[in-house]
Amino acid sequence: MLAQRIKAWGAELGFQAVGIADADLSAAEPRLLEWLARGWHGEMEYMARHGALRARPRELRPGTLRVISCRMDYLNGKPGEDGDFEKAQIARYALGRDYHKVLRSRLQSLCERITSELGHFGYRVFSDSAPVMEVELAAKAGLGWRGKHTLLLSRDAGSWFFLGEIYCDLKLPVDSAEKNHCGTCERCIDICPTQAIRGPYQLDARRCISYLTIEHKGAIPEALRPLIGNRIYGCDDCQTVCPWNRFAQFTKETDFQVRNALDRSTLVELFAWTEEEFDLRLRGSSIRRIGYERWLRNLAVALGNAPGTPGVISALRARADHPSALVREHVRWALLRHEPLAA
Repeated sequence: MLAQRIKAWGAELGFQAVGIADADLSAAEPRLLEWLARGWHGEMEYMARHGALRARPRELRPGTLRVISCRMDYLNGKPGEDGDFEKAQIARYALGRDYHKVLRSRLQSLCERITSELGHFGYRVFSDSAPVMEVELAAKAGLGWRGKHTLLLSRDAGSWFFLGEIYCDLKLPVDSAEKNHCGTCERCIDICPTQAIRGPYQLDARRCISYLTIEHKGAIPEALRPLIGNRIYGCDDCQTVCPWNRFAQFTKETDFQVRNALDRSTLVELFAWTEEEFDLRLRGSSIRRIGYERWLRNLAVALGNAPGTPGVISALRARADHPSALVREHVRWALLRHEPLAA
């Protein structure tokens, strides 16, 4: 059976699960449009620009009959803070190589394997690279269910994984959707530092630390800065407290292992990087795409929330006259947080 062979080939390529869904997302489209109407996508204009296209796979890739959804685990160490607020906190998915490249390569290899067995077929691969409702599709494909934090959850893998999709014109048998197993638990909602999770399955991206430190290009709202703590790229809090993540497995992918000691670097060390060091050390990392200016912006906020040690004060003062107005503003805010030591 072709579907079973595709799943076996996917496993050989390093995917921990492969499922198949139809291309009908009409039930999800109203929720998407409501989310956009509320403006909860913030500055992510591409969300509004593509609009309902995200819920219409056949318009994105004409001829699509099925979506092959693939899961790849990325957990590369024990998640969570160690209580040292002089250290930088970076979302675990970003500690290794850029996952977009890894997943796209594996998905393409899977398509080539199918072609070698079946002959030419129509397809397009996606790895968070186009308007695709990957969580909705993965849920339809039986890879898990949407948690109250809006991420996909799996009973045997939690949520520490990436998703990738293949839109194709093969009429494959589809898998059954997984039942929701969140029950009455709302730990992810309660833990959110900025209360970005407004209720079950309702995420206001404008308040989300991942959005603020990665997608947001301008000044971070002052009211939210103290809530960011020492998180300089993304946030894992809602995943860390999820009971289902006790079943998560550590990745065996070398590409997802920690690089540049980013899991134990101090804020002061990272703030001292020159632009050349930033580009060199983070080559091949998803962090590099935010650019050096936003890197310093994020670190300045974290340093403003860190203990006011002489080292922290000195690091901030060294950037007080930075050429970027964005960086200067956040450094000024951080120094004021440490008054009178910074006076």
